[in-house]
Amino acid sequence: MAISEVASPLLGDGGRSDYVDDTVDFRGCPAIRSKSGGWKSSLFIIGVEVSERFAYYGIASNLISYLTGPLHQSNAVAAANVNVWQGVSAMLPLLGAFVADAYLGRYRTILISSMLYILGLTCLTISTILPPGSNGHSGRSAWLPLPEFQVAFFFFSLYLAAIGAGGHKPCTQAFGADQFDESSPLEQMPKNSFFNWWYFGLCSGSLVSMVTVNYIQEYLGWGYGYGITCLSMGLSLAVFLIGTFTYRFKLSQEGSPFTSIVQVLVAAVRRSQWPIEESEHDRGATRQFRAALPLNPNCSFPSKRNNWTVCSVEQVEEVKGVLRLFPIWASCLMYAVFFSQSSTFFTKQGSTMDRKISSSFLVPPASLQCFIGISVVLFIPIYDQVLVPIARSFTGVPSGITLLQRIGTGLFFSILSMVVAALVELKRVNVAKDSGLIDFPAVTLPISIWWLLPQYILFGVSEAFTMVGLQEFFYDQMPNTLRSMGIALYLSIFGVGSFLSGFLISLIEKLSSATSGGSWFSTNLNKAHLDYFYWLLAGLSILGLCVYVFFAQSYIYRNKYPSSKDGY
Repeated sequence: MAISEVASPLLGDGGRSDYVDDTVDFRGCPAIRSKSGGWKSSLFIIGVEVSERFAYYGIASNLISYLTGPLHQSNAVAAANVNVWQGVSAMLPLLGAFVADAYLGRYRTILISSMLYILGLTCLTISTILPPGSNGHSGRSAWLPLPEFQVAFFFFSLYLAAIGAGGHKPCTQAFGADQFDESSPLEQMPKNSFFNWWYFGLCSGSLVSMVTVNYIQEYLGWGYGYGITCLSMGLSLAVFLIGTFTYRFKLSQEGSPFTSIVQVLVAAVRRSQWPIEESEHDRGATRQFRAALPLNPNCSFPSKRNNWTVCSVEQVEEVKGVLRLFPIWASCLMYAVFFSQSSTFFTKQGSTMDRKISSSFLVPPASLQCFIGISVVLFIPIYDQVLVPIARSFTGVPSGITLLQRIGTGLFFSILSMVVAALVELKRVNVAKDSGLIDFPAVTLPISIWWLLPQYILFGVSEAFTMVGLQEFFYDQMPNTLRSMGIALYLSIFGVGSFLSGFLISLIEKLSSATSGGSWFSTNLNKAHLDYFYWLLAGLSILGLCVYVFFAQSYIYRNKYPSSKDGY
């Protein structure tokens, strides 16, 4: 089986409508539109994502419980460790995307990273069942102290899985979107829908994981829980391989796309030191981007073409397009800080509340995150099938509203979620005071865990707008040869956001511990001040939204919407 993802001349007759330009099938032959790609291929890749997200959230959603339980870490240290791991997991896709776009191609990168992922999950499972472990129950008193080797092996396994995810995440989504030909009007709208249904599948996998794996980890054992995630990742690899015969593979341009970007930047720096000729003034040249200007034959500088001195206009425009993404990227960082809270302090809040459904069943606190997935799973079909067609009839935009408008709407809902979280936390602490339980953190408070439901639902609605919008925006606005990197840039928002969240927690922990009011993140949550933290995040998120709107209004889309103005 020969899969061509290397530089090659266009095969076949590009004028024949049944062939897809610059694309081959699994045999390396010109891709036939009716026999490859489209929904028949993307459904396999969505299935891959469902299984992979099941595995990932089987780790991420309840990691803080393992760290504060079997590893006996404090709330602040455990939250910081979770944020660091999530941050690294979200930053590694930059490396994975680089390898895919410059060397291996998306298909091979997905294949290799899936194997690393499975190896990491296998080691993780082994690390949790090595003696001394637990006595078979989930109570904290049941856990014996773990030797340093076992703790080190656990973190090694955790980060090995993160390396696998780093290659898998950016390439799978970009490879799925590659199955649609954006130059074909018949495939443009299905491609817009792909990002919605991709996230629908992602949330379905995470939802099932949070309902089942978290319960297994809490009540049957961590080894069983992590073992199931390993099996799920194996299923993901099997589904991906089965779909190989239907995939379309994009032909790469000759040379690394990253070299082209570096050439433009080097040429711009070199030529910024040269005097601007009168003819260049006439063309509106600036010292920032003179890389594409032709050399004046009358000047004393060498006129021989050198890609490190003079680049094509297309090269320069692509680099300018990439640079325009960074203000949007930076203005979404506070959303990523907010995003980190659902798997850390939201979960710790729930652990102190009344979780009874019946006399014998307690809701695992991490399982409440499933309502984020439920909200997304319920909202996305309504958005895609009802709201988008209605909005399209008014705006003429294929996706109903522009991508930046969609992202901004999600940022607004994230602020509402954080405000509600602060109010609910204030009520929880007041219940602890009124019940005389302020000094008894191990005693369940007489307040139902379902008080947390509104913040989770708003969180889910926010995800449906912002996450899908960011995915499509960073894929669509990147040059064709750098689209894995576009997905990686989107993911890196959440990597940097996790690091910022960890930094904020560490800084606030240090400052607040020195005050008479005590730490905001006290091990005794009844004496903590999580509501202060949530109000701080809400305020910073409002500031971030204002910055986002400022940059979004002036943004010029790479592929202009047919009936909308440039910008927000």
